[in-house]
Parts: sequence; structure tokens; C-alpha cells
Amino acid sequence: MRIALLTEGGYPYPDGDSVVWCDRLVRGLADHEFEVYALGRGERQREGAWPPLPGNVRRVRTAPLWGPVPAADGRRGRHRYGRRERRRFGEHFAELAAAVCAEPGSEGAASQADRFAEGLHGLADLARERGGLPAALRSEQAVRLLESACRAPGALRAVRAAVPADLLTVTEQFERLLRPLSADWYGGPGKPAGPAHRRGSGLAAADVCHAVGAGPAALPGLLAGRLFGTPLLVTEYGARLREHCLTSAAHAVAPDAVGAPVRALLAAFHARLAHEVYRRAELITSGNAHTRSWQLRGGADRDRLRTVHPGTDASPFTGIEEDGGQRRPDPLLVWTGRIEPARDLVCLLHAFAEVRRTVPGARLLIAERPGGPGAASGRTPEAEAYLAHCRALAAQLFPDEAAGPHSVGDNPVCFARIGDPEAPRLPDAYAAADVAVLSSVVEGFPVPLVEAMLSGRATVSTDVGAVYEAVGGTGLVVPPRNPRALAAACAALLGDPARRARLGAAARARALELFTAERNVAAFRGIYLELLSHRPEPAGRPTGARPFARPPEAHLPGHWAGPGTGRPVRRPSWARTSSGPAAVPAGASAGPREGRR
Repeated sequence: MRIALLTEGGYPYPDGDSVVWCDRLVRGLADHEFEVYALGRGERQREGAWPPLPGNVRRVRTAPLWGPVPAADGRRGRHRYGRRERRRFGEHFAELAAAVCAEPGSEGAASQADRFAEGLHGLADLARERGGLPAALRSEQAVRLLESACRAPGALRAVRAAVPADLLTVTEQFERLLRPLSADWYGGPGKPAGPAHRRGSGLAAADVCHAVGAGPAALPGLLAGRLFGTPLLVTEYGARLREHCLTSAAHAVAPDAVGAPVRALLAAFHARLAHEVYRRAELITSGNAHTRSWQLRGGADRDRLRTVHPGTDASPFTGIEEDGGQRRPDPLLVWTGRIEPARDLVCLLHAFAEVRRTVPGARLLIAERPGGPGAASGRTPEAEAYLAHCRALAAQLFPDEAAGPHSVGDNPVCFARIGDPEAPRLPDAYAAADVAVLSSVVEGFPVPLVEAMLSGRATVSTDVGAVYEAVGGTGLVVPPRNPRALAAACAALLGDPARRARLGAAARARALELFTAERNVAAFRGIYLELLSHRPEPAGRPTGARPFARPPEAHLPGHWAGPGTGRPVRRPSWARTSSGPAAVPAGASAGPREGRR
């Protein structure tokens, strides 16, 4: 089977989103062929900027969503349109802009969705015929059409105050987001080639399009489905629609606020695009119930939604011995993750100060995971500033305590990076822990929490994202931004070794049952086969070139024929009688007859 993997700012780039999951999926399905169609988000994600890929990745095609307008392709036509093309572009872009600018519910959700789809697919047809859209999307015509949509009755309140600078910014962003429509990825019908008799090239030869997200990455899948009937599978492990809504906050900002029209228009575009992707996809998978709820809010059909939890490689953690339920004089709390404000280490430090009053010998290890683009240290400037703030707060809350006048004091909080002597490997950090802590205020699927569960450690977590879904009843969950509740839960587990051991054993059993990489890969193997089995056999493709193209009885020995073929249906030997005929005319019943009374 040939899978077209559609990504945005992720695989195969090493510093992108969903890289680990995509790489695990591709390597786990070694019997399938993958072609990667990647959209790059920045200069770091350029052509060829990825490590060696598995052998079943046959080809990687890239298109940048950054940088200048792509140059015209002389083989497919010019980007500069004539009068007829400009008129077509104006009609389609006006429909798309009107749907983006419209207040939700002003004309009915179905009508707005249809207008957006009509404009989007009309632009796609124009790009396919004329070779590209970039110049037209950045033209004065596009700016004037967008301005008219913003001033039309029923437009969003936040976009009515858009000024020319806002309109220019939005049209520039639209051009970047719609670049996949102008890519030369789609190909077309061709002669059968190779032992698999594959027809066409590019996305025309794919059996399934698998988009990682319902954003611009899914646009090639929409076109492949419309042109070639290729089924589209959408997988989301984070609520991208929620991120766009939080970034824009169009409902909460004043209409005259700086940048409010831009944020409102971009958020509305992403919402319309996600709705169209959800409407056209054959199946939509989410990594957790939290993401599933946002998919439903975005217009996804409940009958086409499935939850497939992201898998974690359990082998490094299952070798860790479970908590024996022993009380230690210096119990250790362990936090692991990327240091950033969303992880709320400030709350954790204040909570640990409360824990020290109840358990005087307790210690805290903050183990930072390496990775992430930014400074030479691997941290972004924002992360560097936040880490410095947390170190200063720890020094203030826990001044070094010396046992005597001539000894050196020791701070109970240790900041380390995975690979340092304090935490040589990630499993070593969990192995040393009595309780694993997660203090985030924003979280998707909590991978560090699942790793702690696989390690057999009791956990204390804040109730954000999919935390409660992952933990179930195997750990303590407290409200976010509540140091007292976090401290009380940590102190309760540190003071009850038997309960801590029970929760750790239950957590490991739950994680092994639900959150392993093998379970994730097996789920997508079954989904691929299901989508392929429901896809009609393309005309002209040799019989047997695709699984499920022949019915099961075609593999039985003998000559079988259906009604209308003019050929006899041969009865199997066990159905024949001494006086009955060996064959019956096609279309007649070949089963046993009712006897005479």
C-alpha cells in the first residue's frame, strides 16, 4: 500500500511537530510505502534538512510556507493571469472571503461552509490549470475583495475596522496558507508501471492520504480526494483549532485594538478550513477526548471520529523496578519536561515549599528534556529567561542550609538536564523518583506523565488537557495554578508508601494496556486497510493490484460466475446429488431444493 503522509512543520524535519510519532509510524509499518509531502514553516525547515529516513520512505516532496512568492513555472503556465482568469479568480476569492468574514450563523452554517468550499475548490482548479495562485492572492484585486467582504452586512464585528495594512497582512498570510494548491504534487493518470501496476504519479498514485492536522497540510488531501477519489485520513494529537482561537481571541478583543482584525480573519480562515477538512475526511482520529471535543466543535461528524492514543516506546521504562512501598528519609519528587511558562514551575516551587513543611527531608529534581530550536544551549530566549527566574525563585524560597558553621549548605531543589550526572538518562530520573509531578497549565497529551506511569511511579498532576484521561484512577489530579492542592497531594503520597506502591503498579498496567507504540501502530495498520477496502477499484487497474478488489469466493477452486455472465455456475462436489445436474444456468439457485411432500 502506498501512503501519502501530509505534514506541516513536522516530519521529516527533526525540529518539527509530531516527528517522533510519524517516525515511529513509518518504521512500524515497514511493509507499506510512504511518500512524504511536507510544508515547511521556517528557514530551518528547508529542502533536505532532515536526517536519514527509513527505506520505505520512497520520496519526500516539500513546499515552504515561508519566504518570497514562488517563481513562475513556465511548463505549467504563467502566474500572471489574463482578463478571463482574473474574473474567475475574483469570483472564487470573493466567495472564500465572504465565508471567512461572515459572522457565524448570519446565513446558516451550511451555507457559509458551502461558500467557503466553492471558493476554495474553485481556486484549486484555477491553480491547477494556470500553474499557481501566489501573484493573484497578493494582488490589489484580492485586497479590494477582502475589504468588501469585511465591510459587508453580517461581517464579524472585529474585522469591520480593518485598515489597508491589516488587509495586506491577511492576504499575504492567505497566500502562504494556500500555497499547497499551487504545488506540482498531484500528477495524473498514466500507464501502469512496476509489478504493483501503479497508475499515475504524485498524489494520484497514493492509496490513502494521511494528513497530520486539519490545517494547510490537509489541502493536498482534499484535492486528491476530489480529483482521484483518494480517501483522506486526518490525525490530530493537539487541538490546533483551539490554538488558533486562543491566539486570535477575536471575541474578546475590542474592534479598534491593534491587530484585532488580522487575528480575527486568520482565526476564521482556520476554522473554515478545519470544518471543510472534517467534512471531507473519511476518518478523523484524535489522540484524546480533549482534542475530540474540539473536533466536534469544529464540525466533525461523530460517526467518523475515532480516538487513537499516541504511543510511547515502553522498553526503556518497563525495566524499572516498581516502588516497593518503603519509607525513605529523603523522598524525591521528579518533574521532567521542556522548561517554559506553560509548565508552571513557579507553582511547583511554591508547592514544594509547602511540602517541605510537612516532609522536611523531601527533595525536588527538575530534569529538563533536551531539544528545541533556539540558542546554543538548545533553549529559546524565552525559555532561558524563565529558567533564570525559576532558579532565582528557588534560591529565595530555599536558602542553602548548612549543618554547621564550617560546612557548605545544600539546596533541596536541583535543576538538571537529561544527560547530566544527576540524571544521565530519562529512565534514571524516574527510577530515582518516589513521586512524579506534572504542574502544567496547558497540556496536550502528557507524554512525561505516561512515561512515569510506564516506570511504575505514582503521579500527581494538574487537571489540564488529556491528563485526567491518561491517568484514570491511577494517580492524583489537582486543579492547575493551585500550589496548596499540589502540595497536599504530593505530601499525601510521600507519607503513605503503601498507597504510593499500589498507584504505581496500577499506573504501569494502565499505560501498558493503552499507551504503547505497538498499540498505536496496530491501530493505524487496521485503519489503512479499512479505508482501502472501501475505496472503489479505479477503472483500468489490473485485477488483483489492490487488496480486497476480488471477493473471497474468487480464491476458491472451480469456475464461479454471477448472474448475467452467461456462464454456468459449477456446483462443488459436496453439493451434487446422484441424479442432479453438475451445473445450473447462471442466475439460477445452486442451493438445495425444497423436497416434495
